[in-house]
Amino acid sequence: MLNRVGAALAFPDFRKLWFGAATSSIGTWMQSVAQNWLVLTLSGSAFYLGLDAFLGQLPILLFTLLGGVVADRHDRRRVLLGSQYVQMSTAFALALLVALDVVQVWQVLALSFVTGCAQAFGGPAHQSLMPSLVDRERLPNAIALNSIQYNLARVIGPLLAGLALASFGMVFCFTANGLSFLAVIAALWTLRVPPREPAAPLPLAQELRTGLTYVRCEGPLLGLTLLAFVVTFLGTPLLTLLPVFAQSVFRLGVEGYSRMMVFSGAGAVTGAITVAWLGRFPRMGTWALLTQAGFGALIVAFALVRLPALSHLLLFAAGAGLIIAFSLMNSLVQLLAPNHMRGRVMSIYMVAFRGGMPLGSLASGALANLVSAPAVLALNGSLLVAVAALVLLKYEKLRTV
Repeated sequence: MLNRVGAALAFPDFRKLWFGAATSSIGTWMQSVAQNWLVLTLSGSAFYLGLDAFLGQLPILLFTLLGGVVADRHDRRRVLLGSQYVQMSTAFALALLVALDVVQVWQVLALSFVTGCAQAFGGPAHQSLMPSLVDRERLPNAIALNSIQYNLARVIGPLLAGLALASFGMVFCFTANGLSFLAVIAALWTLRVPPREPAAPLPLAQELRTGLTYVRCEGPLLGLTLLAFVVTFLGTPLLTLLPVFAQSVFRLGVEGYSRMMVFSGAGAVTGAITVAWLGRFPRMGTWALLTQAGFGALIVAFALVRLPALSHLLLFAAGAGLIIAFSLMNSLVQLLAPNHMRGRVMSIYMVAFRGGMPLGSLASGALANLVSAPAVLALNGSLLVAVAALVLLKYEKLRTV
């Protein structure tokens, strides 16, 4: 079983990048927990939590399509390196501001925006680099393994953040994140990626139109892209609003919030391992939709319960459902996209996938201030179930991929 789950790790370049990315992801999740608590401490507002998430993801909407063209035109490894350098610098800058005790909410928001800009260029480069590191049959396994490392970090990072916040303070978390980028930078410098045949350069606008036209005319690609937006818009506020649930609903401190993040991350790891073990299989589109519906139902249940132990179990199951749906959709898009357009196709997908996060976080954060966080999540989960049911009934092309 372990050989099947870790099949893509047999490829040396993928293995190096995987371990480097795993280290960096742990640091990122440590910063995420500390930064959410910092924003809530400075502002005392769910709206600012949503605004911070919005500004961190807004560049995905603004610049990822450009990032896809850059990934198709230039050395994807070097583009990804530049992204890591910028993200490392913003982590160290935030650590310095907190250490000097001059940090303000607007500075945190500005650094989140800069980090998002780096991710807008690094994301398409990373996604389009993946098929160069493994063979086609192992690609779904590689994507699932990336989900495993990312979500293992969701378990380890919050645990370390909880301990670090209690023992060493926020500066330690932000500094640790900055240092963690060195691991993925070192891995990228050692990759031996075969050179690609350079395509004849076309005007930027024309290359963007070509990518948009291709996705629009490929029915399953368009459907997967729209679904990615729906799932992130309605599903990721579950994580954005967790500090509010920990503080206001369950009356817990940062340790309780970290524990909730751990259960969600552990479920996500379980879901990613499941996808890695399954590999490529028939009717992945149908299973992605069924998983989306189950994920929505779990969000509704989490919004309604008031027992911490039961909420932990629901977060575990929801984490698994979210990652299974994401991994299946991502695998299908990667498999359907041709190599010469993969950067643009993945950038369009990422605009939807990542763009739904800031819009959903901002809308849910603002609505939670007007009504309540449980009411917002109950509405989001119900809509996820409704959309999945509608697509299952009406869109045969997506069901059969």
